[in-house]
Amino acid sequence: MKIAVLVKQVPGSESVLPILGDTTWIDEAQATFVMNPPDNFAIEEALLIKEKIGEGEVVIISMGPSRVQKVIREGLAKGADRGIHLEEDGTIETDPLSNAKSFTSVLKEENFDLVLSGLQSDDTGMGQTGVLIGEMLGMSTATLAMEVEIQSPTIRVKRELESGWFQWVKLKMPSAISIQSGLNTPRYPSLKGIMGAKRKEIKVVPASDHQTHSKSQSIDKVFVPQTSKQTVVIEGDADSVVSKIVNILKSDIKVI
Repeated sequence: MKIAVLVKQVPGSESVLPILGDTTWIDEAQATFVMNPPDNFAIEEALLIKEKIGEGEVVIISMGPSRVQKVIREGLAKGADRGIHLEEDGTIETDPLSNAKSFTSVLKEENFDLVLSGLQSDDTGMGQTGVLIGEMLGMSTATLAMEVEIQSPTIRVKRELESGWFQWVKLKMPSAISIQSGLNTPRYPSLKGIMGAKRKEIKVVPASDHQTHSKSQSIDKVFVPQTSKQTVVIEGDADSVVSKIVNILKSDIKVI
């Protein structure tokens, strides 16, 4: 079985996040980058599937500047077989559709049986790229996977729903599945794995080979939310107070 795992490099949770002067993104030169935490669970699930079947290939795929090879190597150190690096020129792409088109242009040549991705990225949190890729490749798709069972040529997926409910679905393969955080315990790279990762192949795809499409959406402004405290006392008779509260909920807070 051939499994692709989409991995993203994001600013670490303890990193400083200075905003650029034009407020379009953060100053990446001052940020510390790590593997997107949800993607760790996708890597682990791919390795567990391979180990259970007893054969197959796990390929780590990431898009970004040269620094993303660090997270590709991290995946290789955990046990993945090889990596693919989609180079980016200039500012990182934040449009999920553009990202999906770039990944699809490379993935379609590989004929993967499974494409796994983390639930969402910690920086933009779109949670769309994996599903879009599955649609573009003509794959069956599932999101919020809490458990996966391979029953070739099908796959059973336990999906997390709202209010504590779950749903089992059976999909035809090939499939694209987004993995919910917490469905497994990601392993740490061993010393042997770290040394072996240095010898594993990372295929580099130049930006000119995959960034050939226009953006569908973009981020207009990045800013730090400003908070303020203000206490409002609502006075009057019961009917008047209720009317004012309802109006606040509708007009100001917009929850009804």
